[in-house]
Amino acid sequence: MTVFPAAIAAVAALLALATLVAGGRHFAGDNGLLLPSEASRFFRPGGAADDDTGGESAGTRWAVLIAGSNGYWNYRHQADICHAYQLLKKGGLKDENIIVLMYDDISFNEENPRPGIIINSPHGEDVYEGVPKDYTGEDVTVDNFFAVILGNKTALSGGSGKVLDSGPNDHIFIYYSDHGGPGVLGMPTSPYLYANDLIEVLKKKHASGTYKSLVFYLEACESGSIFEGLLPEGLNIYATTAANAEESSWGTYCPGEDPSPPPEYETCLGDLYSVAWMEDSDVHNLRTETLRQQYELVKKRTANDNSVYGSHVMQYGDLNLNKEDLVLYMGTNPANDNYTYVDDNSLRLPSKAVNQRDADLVHFWDKFRKAPEGSPRKAEAQKQFLEAMSHRTHIDHAIKLVGRLLFGIKKGSEVLKTVRPAGQPLVDDWHCLKTLVRTFEAHCGSLSQYGMKHMRSIANICNAGIEKEQMAEASAQACVTIPPGPWSSLDKGFSA
Repeated sequence: MTVFPAAIAAVAALLALATLVAGGRHFAGDNGLLLPSEASRFFRPGGAADDDTGGESAGTRWAVLIAGSNGYWNYRHQADICHAYQLLKKGGLKDENIIVLMYDDISFNEENPRPGIIINSPHGEDVYEGVPKDYTGEDVTVDNFFAVILGNKTALSGGSGKVLDSGPNDHIFIYYSDHGGPGVLGMPTSPYLYANDLIEVLKKKHASGTYKSLVFYLEACESGSIFEGLLPEGLNIYATTAANAEESSWGTYCPGEDPSPPPEYETCLGDLYSVAWMEDSDVHNLRTETLRQQYELVKKRTANDNSVYGSHVMQYGDLNLNKEDLVLYMGTNPANDNYTYVDDNSLRLPSKAVNQRDADLVHFWDKFRKAPEGSPRKAEAQKQFLEAMSHRTHIDHAIKLVGRLLFGIKKGSEVLKTVRPAGQPLVDDWHCLKTLVRTFEAHCGSLSQYGMKHMRSIANICNAGIEKEQMAEASAQACVTIPPGPWSSLDKGFSA
């Protein structure tokens, strides 16, 4: 057999290259074989990845950042999202690959003591500058969020038109910050978002073959219920949540905390889980920190030494992905190249935190407390506080009464409070849940961001076999009147 010298030289060069690369960090096990995605970058024009951040992956990094609330009392959600944008931008992601959905009513809100500026920590810098206005105001909808994820421009309504136009080698990071409840996430527009619909969209995204891996960070109360028993393995999706399926998440840097916001601020600046992962990412070289390492640090900080002011951070989906470096999804700030991961969190824990569902009351009370006696501002704050409390009392009473009317005094309480074993989804029939929620709201007014806590009760009513007609009759009897305040308005609920 004739062996051509050129062929021998080519084989020798490839062997030398393989030996050189095998000395690095990226292996496919102990045999030192190079992963195809890693090897491919050496044979591309220019010899580097197309993401301009050192060639960690042959694909492009994409990010979707969404704040699901509006109103100044929810300042922290948009502050979280703006901080995340700055983090990714410093990490090397381009604006064309970062899609931001937020109501954008905070920066120039009359309540904001620093017009045009948003901060996410007491001594933090402005995180609002440069943030893309892709989808704002009434364009922050469930349908637009899903269209962005699926890359479906024809399904969009308003906005910049940017979508996840990703390819099979790309890495996607989705970060959502807002209120939530069992099986649901809030939005600044109606209707709110149901867990099963989000999971179906993620399945469709996977079926389209338009990403290599996807990471989802979720800040919301009962956020574990969005993925528990619903997100299957095999989609190359890794998700972490601020709380398990049964507990609230927490606001931080709130009035009265230590550290507290600057005295002129009357609202929480951030959320405990969100601040934990972002402040960790701000100071570390993300080439040397894995998703799992960040998860462990964030879990420890968010638990807040297992105090009453904390929640249990969870992880779902393809947990093997948590071995990957954060740089694949967030890039890394070159200024942090000399910082390496340490197995301890030096970031300061707050003295206490505020339940997400009570952060609006904290704002109204702090506003009332600081306003001059007899001033219109003091009267407005008192009115806002009383309206919020009236709505809460109404919703709590209505749900309890519906349970009693359907199942009796003793059994009603048992049904409403039932929690399914870990690993099971919230409800068997999501169509039933949506129908009964719409039926309840038609008679009793919106659940709103506070009332989302009762979604498990309505799911349990579904699981018990109650039909729409029965729910309508019970709701009509339970709600003879509806509070006139804005919280009970149906533009703040699930009904479409």
